[in-house]
Amino acid sequence: MEKNEPSLSEDPSREHPPYPVSGPGGELWMKQLENNRIREREVLESLLLSSLQEQKRNRRSRNWFRLFIVAYLMVLLWLGNLGGELPKMDQLSVKSKHVAVVNLRGVILDEMPASADTVIKGLREAFDHPDTEGVILRINSPGGSPVQAGQIYDELTRLQKRHAEMPVYAALEDLCASGGYYVAAAAPKIYADKASLVGSIGVMMQSFGLQQTLDKLGMESRLLTAGKHKGFLDPFSPVNPSEKQHAQGLLNRIHEQFIKAVEAGRGDRLKAGREELFQGLIWTGEEAVKLGLVDGLGSASWIARQLIKNERMVDFTNKEDILTRLSKGMAGAAMQALPVGETGWRWK
Repeated sequence: MEKNEPSLSEDPSREHPPYPVSGPGGELWMKQLENNRIREREVLESLLLSSLQEQKRNRRSRNWFRLFIVAYLMVLLWLGNLGGELPKMDQLSVKSKHVAVVNLRGVILDEMPASADTVIKGLREAFDHPDTEGVILRINSPGGSPVQAGQIYDELTRLQKRHAEMPVYAALEDLCASGGYYVAAAAPKIYADKASLVGSIGVMMQSFGLQQTLDKLGMESRLLTAGKHKGFLDPFSPVNPSEKQHAQGLLNRIHEQFIKAVEAGRGDRLKAGREELFQGLIWTGEEAVKLGLVDGLGSASWIARQLIKNERMVDFTNKEDILTRLSKGMAGAAMQALPVGETGWRWK
């Protein structure tokens, strides 16, 4: 062997050089990598735990909401079965003379508790019952559809002709305005509380205009119609003078129908002229008596006791099942949120 040849002990491949302390592959680098993995696991565990807790909270919230809905429906059912201060028509167990009361409460609109169908059904049952000695239509309404109010007015007039011997009264409560007073005018006698609000004999069509808003936003309306006036009073278009004139003519004609109904019902008892009574103002019950819109002051129970001479009052108001009332209530709320109703006009 020559001296220049390295021995086996001197072979570099036989020995491993020590790992560097820092840098990729170093001891500190490996420890840091392990620590990062531990922190990642901790973060994932924390996120998972938070997600599970959130799901539990959501389940509890849904359960509480369901319990609330069940309790709410049970309360409504309980209130619906209480019957207020008067026995219901279907609770009459023995034949006895009574005063029939029909309530008209709320906005007079189709598919609502104060719709023409609902009120008329109660009136018919009240008049047709063999033991009814008198009928009181108890009104607490801001008005509503002129069509619905007119139908109730016409039916109440027809029933009075059919039962000419039956005393009929309208008892006004907190508010009897617009279409509410239209209906009351069909009764031969009207009584109110001294603080009742009565009148508002007029008609309105409510809308709005957004054309200037669109102009400021750099927008334009692209309404397309088949029919020259199909976009009648479109809020995003300029007011068409001929359409505005046509709308005013509609309101004037409906207003005249309202006035004629009141004049037919009240006759010579009206103490003021058209310019004062039929311009949309309201008055207290005391003032309404002086104007001839109301015959006197008194409640439904006072009418039954003092005028009809029978304190036994029976509620003939037509009632719907709770689910139907709930659905109609939500639909009515949605309709009231609109600037213009389905009919396009309402009593005011």
